[in-house]
Amino acid sequence: MKYYIIVGEASGDLHASNLIKALKQHDPQAQIRALGGDKMAHAGATIAKHYQTFNFMGFWEVILNIRTIFRLFAFAKKDMLAYEPDAVILVDYSGFNLRMAKFAKQKGFKTYYYISPKVWAWKKNRIETIRKYVDMLFVIFPFEVEFFRKNDLKNVLYVGNPLLDELHGFEFDTHFHQKHKLDSGKPIVALLAGSRRQEVEKMLPTMLAIMPSLPEYQFCLAGAPSLPKSFYEPFINQKNVVLIDNQTYDLLQNAQIALVASGTATLETALIGTPQVVCYRGNPLSIVAARWLIKNIKYISLVNLILDKAAVLELIQGDFTVENLLEEMELIKQNGPKRLAMLEDYEDLKKMFGNENASQNTAKHVVEDLKKYNQSQKMKKDIQVNKVS
Repeated sequence: MKYYIIVGEASGDLHASNLIKALKQHDPQAQIRALGGDKMAHAGATIAKHYQTFNFMGFWEVILNIRTIFRLFAFAKKDMLAYEPDAVILVDYSGFNLRMAKFAKQKGFKTYYYISPKVWAWKKNRIETIRKYVDMLFVIFPFEVEFFRKNDLKNVLYVGNPLLDELHGFEFDTHFHQKHKLDSGKPIVALLAGSRRQEVEKMLPTMLAIMPSLPEYQFCLAGAPSLPKSFYEPFINQKNVVLIDNQTYDLLQNAQIALVASGTATLETALIGTPQVVCYRGNPLSIVAARWLIKNIKYISLVNLILDKAAVLELIQGDFTVENLLEEMELIKQNGPKRLAMLEDYEDLKKMFGNENASQNTAKHVVEDLKKYNQSQKMKKDIQVNKVS
């Protein structure tokens, strides 16, 4: 069967690549075309357009690039129609993908959504769009099933969390310090400044500004796979910072503290068990727009949203300062009450997730549902042929 998959960022590329591998196991004849990234290509997808060409963050950034986004909508629609897939699978990236769900369903394609839009946290008006245009919704947090069913969505399945799959099968590098020429007797501060250019540009300078106050630490910066090494050079030039490429999990496991840009990385950091400070600084207009649209949300990090408590400190906009970073780091860098409480909250978070094998479970349900659908369509055609004859 033929599948058309759409993702919009690095985490989606990762999770979709694992889904592609699972689809090929359950459907050996699977053909896959996608708006995606390098990991999906390596898994066997034909990439119609790379996500890096349309990966924008924040309300104002989207407005500034609105023509590019409209051109992408037009391209995706035309490309999907020309490909004629048996199924469209949308992965996260809700602002774009919910619009594509409407288009795909109206054109008669079976439409699946993997990693649900977080409508339980914000933009609950999107529930109606999901109800109308998504045939099956695959969620990655156990409590989402009850939430959606209370809102009259029936075809909702909890498949496990893909981050658990990644971590369960991950082999940590036992020679991490030697490989990167790090001092094994000096604690590490991990800097995760985001995966988009505008994120890094707004946050990394403040993260680096704490270095003179913490000479007892060594600082390691996690390089985003979507950004070249040359992009980071102006920030870390002549600074004692080690750029770590493609080893973020290893970096987090070896770090005493992590400063993390809000997003999926906050959840990954928690599941690995590294105490963190969540940081966010965006375009001021984007922040104003977000606060207007999202009026009842107490937190921005996935860790706090899922636990529904301030398990990790969030330093947003004006609060994201060197002084506040240093104050919080002082509280969590040693085995004091706040660090231990954070680690206990991390354990509660892990218990909430439960299942593994998210990609396998999702692929199995998609293929089985498609086979049933195709069989029913064939029966309908046979009945119509018999009536005519």
